[in-house]
Amino acid sequence: MLRSLAGNPGLPRTFEHGKLVTVKPNDWTSGFFPGSLWQMFEQAGDRKWRAAAEDYTGRLSEVKNIRDNHDVGFMLYCSYGQGWRLTKNPAYRDVLIEGARSLASRFNPKVGLIKSWDFNPKWKFPVIIDNMMNLELLVFAAEQTGDASFRTIAESHADLTLKNHFRPDASSVHIVHYDPETGAVTGRQTHQGFGDDSAWARGQAWGLYGFTMMHRLTGKTTYLKQARRIADFLINHPRLPADKVPWWDFDDPRIPSAKVPRDSSAAAIMASALIELSGMVDPDTARAYLAVAEAQLRSLSSPAYRAGLNENGHFLLKHATGNMPKNSEVDTPLNYGDYYFLEALARWKSRFPSS
Repeated sequence: MLRSLAGNPGLPRTFEHGKLVTVKPNDWTSGFFPGSLWQMFEQAGDRKWRAAAEDYTGRLSEVKNIRDNHDVGFMLYCSYGQGWRLTKNPAYRDVLIEGARSLASRFNPKVGLIKSWDFNPKWKFPVIIDNMMNLELLVFAAEQTGDASFRTIAESHADLTLKNHFRPDASSVHIVHYDPETGAVTGRQTHQGFGDDSAWARGQAWGLYGFTMMHRLTGKTTYLKQARRIADFLINHPRLPADKVPWWDFDDPRIPSAKVPRDSSAAAIMASALIELSGMVDPDTARAYLAVAEAQLRSLSSPAYRAGLNENGHFLLKHATGNMPKNSEVDTPLNYGDYYFLEALARWKSRFPSS
């Protein structure tokens, strides 16, 4: 991949229609490739991975000033955050803190949430389940600066997401719309799932990961309870395939037709979250979570999903689904699928060092 990118200032996102697709730093996925390189450095110890990680991370420095969307957390914490964790470079810390300020600027105290998107003027205050993943950047900034407002924003966002995004069965809607003046819920819909009432697979994985992470960061039992509810919904779902790699949406009526795409990225996110969550629960529940995570990692590591050398645009995983309703990135690799696959493998290795 690095050789194929020589001279290209962009960051790889996917391989679609026979072409490698690269993006600019302001794309929401820009942080995942640098983050994958940092993970390669951590696991392999080869300085060539560090040099590459530093190069691609440095390309994102201006992301710290982005204030028109919520994805600053994805973009910076997966790149600069990994770099800070492994090197303690103070310049990385400074970028992360400024990025947290930019993210916090999207918080509306009347609503109690961070606004996700600005691109549709008809949406006054949309909040998507994906936004849970950006809260770690805020908690990091609170810990580093001593400014408790960052943590207050993160917990307010998580609390109201828990209250308003989830159905009685613990599945999640994609978008909740709010009145920016009163904070009242004005609607619920999907943008990337099959329908407004469906369980879009990656959205469920974002929720599982997000509430597991927030329990780790805050110790709040309400977040752990919610993470467990989401996990139980997912691992016991009658439409979770035998190989544990979910269909792109659990409610696509064509399931189990082979024409329905899978989402390997959702499986990778889910596996990583389940491994972490298994360390927060009783032994019997932990075994159940780990059994599914192991099955997912074995499936993703098999030829059915793991690309061969010099195939798949040099991405690791095949058969992900980005945006099915728009027929975009369907049955392609995705850089965030690779990132969470690497993270899940590292978490498994840490949990079972002799395996």
